[in-house]
Amino acid sequence: LETLETTMRDENPNSWEARANTNSMYGFTDLPTIEKRGATIITHGDGPYVFDVHGKKYLDGNSGLWNMVAGFNHKGLVEAAKAQYDRFPGYHSFFGRMSDQTVMLSEKLIEVSPFDNGKVFYTNSGSEANDTLVKMLWFMNKAEGNPQKRKIITRINGYHGVTAVSASMTAKPYNEVFGLPLEGFIHIDCPHYWRFGKTGESEAEFTLRMAKNLEDTIISEGPETIAALVAEPVMGAGGVIPPSKGYFQAIQPILKKYNIALIADEVICGFGRTGPVWGCQAYDFEPDAIISSKNLTAGYFPMGAVILGPNLSDKIQAAAESVEEFPHGFTASGHPVGCAIALKAINVILNEGLIENVRLLTPKFEAGLAELAKNPNIGEARSKGLMGALEAVKDKDTKTPFGPEANVSEKIANTCSDFGLICRPLGQAIVLCPAFIMTDAQMEEMFDKLTKALNKVFAEVS
Repeated sequence: LETLETTMRDENPNSWEARANTNSMYGFTDLPTIEKRGATIITHGDGPYVFDVHGKKYLDGNSGLWNMVAGFNHKGLVEAAKAQYDRFPGYHSFFGRMSDQTVMLSEKLIEVSPFDNGKVFYTNSGSEANDTLVKMLWFMNKAEGNPQKRKIITRINGYHGVTAVSASMTAKPYNEVFGLPLEGFIHIDCPHYWRFGKTGESEAEFTLRMAKNLEDTIISEGPETIAALVAEPVMGAGGVIPPSKGYFQAIQPILKKYNIALIADEVICGFGRTGPVWGCQAYDFEPDAIISSKNLTAGYFPMGAVILGPNLSDKIQAAAESVEEFPHGFTASGHPVGCAIALKAINVILNEGLIENVRLLTPKFEAGLAELAKNPNIGEARSKGLMGALEAVKDKDTKTPFGPEANVSEKIANTCSDFGLICRPLGQAIVLCPAFIMTDAQMEEMFDKLTKALNKVFAEVS
């Protein structure tokens, strides 16, 4: 009966699924899955759960897209939005004018940042924030008489966005279809020891090799041509890849030696995902700037921010003064409603128990991943705070992945959906990044459903 109802629904030209196919274009979506199963159309949420148009309930193990950390109906965040819409529903941040909420958010971001002082520039997304950061560096270096200092280094499997510039920073093979990266974007080693460590190479030796390869690249390219290295503390959309032990301590002195800025892309890691407020604090390194988005508003408003530390903020301010302005911005930069929501979200995360709950749940999360890693088709469980991944393999001893024809991670995600759990396929991995409001019981529910899905899929493909 359920199969018949699904078929009738999918063939109905007025169904939600058919209407989505007719006029909506999907991004980052496995189209064969849509052809077979149809889209999932969501109507509302309750805590960490969402509901589709047919009333089916799903535990969202991915917090929306890493960002709905306070759940889908947090009363305080909704009220903050409503109150600001009533008070002052929109404005820009051009021509020396901005809302009072924007001023207060900039103060708060510097206060909670690792920096003693600095400046904040607002965008509408993490992609735009990374794009803006690159333009800032080009602007600054040209003003200082170093117009050739433009190259940006990122790591293979790193994800930094989808604009032409931020997609050039994103070292994923799918960007080749756009003819990217643009010239001057350099992709170096992914510091994933389990996957890329050589036979007999210790983790410490692997880290030293990563650092040496970085320095060799800098020398080969010419340090006078390189503006920055941009790095996620934990690679998120690359498949939740924590760096090898001591990685940032090994590379930061090299970057300082050659006067190359280190930028922490904290779009995913920032505001508690890894345990501390910032991922750079989790790995004990000092960036020159931080890129923020996602948790900045707990997903309740599209916003990004470039948070400049004192060195870069002083230099970029001087460059702007030399031409009387910084000629860059977006209509909705520093939107008063977004800023009001962000102020509330920061308070909710840092002062209303959410970040403490991340730390309390992390051991249970790690234990759940470790238990699933006993499966003969799980090669590695990796995590930091409340972000984790399980790497599917055909052969555990040799780390041999399944062939692309198996489409194993997509099958696992679809089977999880059948069981009422949303998780994300990334390459050969299944990624989890639960909301910060999760309870012990909901964590158990998540792992129980994932276990059933893994057992079902691996029995079919092995």
